[in-house]
Amino acid sequence: MIRKVALVTGSTGFIGTNLIKKLLERNYYVTGVDNFSSSEKWKSGVFESNNNYEFFEYDITENLNSILSQSKFISEQKRIDEIYNLACPASPPRYLKLPFETIKVSTQGVFNILEIAKKYNSKILHASTSEIYGDPLEHPQKETYRGNVNTIGPRSCYDEGKRISETICYEFNKEFNIDVRVIRIFNTYGPFMDPNDGRVITNFINQALKNEDITIYGNGSQTRSFQYIDDLIKGIEKMMNLEQPTFGPINMGNPEEFTIKELAELILQLIQTKSKMVYKDLPKDDPMQRRPDITEARNILNWGPKINLQEGLAKTIEYYKSKIS
Repeated sequence: MIRKVALVTGSTGFIGTNLIKKLLERNYYVTGVDNFSSSEKWKSGVFESNNNYEFFEYDITENLNSILSQSKFISEQKRIDEIYNLACPASPPRYLKLPFETIKVSTQGVFNILEIAKKYNSKILHASTSEIYGDPLEHPQKETYRGNVNTIGPRSCYDEGKRISETICYEFNKEFNIDVRVIRIFNTYGPFMDPNDGRVITNFINQALKNEDITIYGNGSQTRSFQYIDDLIKGIEKMMNLEQPTFGPINMGNPEEFTIKELAELILQLIQTKSKMVYKDLPKDDPMQRRPDITEARNILNWGPKINLQEGLAKTIEYYKSKIS
């Protein structure tokens, strides 16, 4: 059996690290690329003992041919079978600090990756986001919903960046027949997520483990749907392995919906802590509700989440205990 060659951008991010773990288990050659703008450097060494893995510190908004020419696997095999484009700051604190970098990686970075897919005739999976729906007026959100996004708000660099990245993928697919597959990822959590990521689950777990007050923005009635990372990785595998090229986009998330207050209460139940809940003003443009309609994923991919929130949180809490101690 011929061993596949995969290129993963954003390889030291939360999803990238979990994906590479799975690809190496599947006996792939894996080339990872990341510039550490919003990820932890230590993750580049997680798989360094695996001879089927190589890593390059590089910005994908620059000329990718120059760095990929140094790849042992790509040079030897003269092909890239699969590209997973995960490169982009994804948490609000990160992209608020890096608005121009976020816009650039969502535009020039996507152009560059698609040119590589064109050159090597690669299948490419592009990671989009539920944030393209903005503060949705439709609930739950279907892929046909066009969104309610503020083009000049604090979150716009990410929300609009991801929207235009889908357009770029669409045009490459239409003009050059590139096999692009787009998924829209809803709130995901689990091991390898940076404890200082700034998203709600990491914030709450960190605060509870440190006996600090759990900070709820708004009154806690806003809702989210939380997907455990193993479920997402399985969905990514299924999307990439579809024999029939399928552009999508396809929602990937857990349709079970919780209020932020319910999430905080569940974490307090799972962690022995002195923490209590405190309330602060809701940030501008923070969505009031978020839940995916995953009918397309069920019908096309035969995929749906298997791990409930309590089980996933328990696994995640154990991971963070090892990081904080």
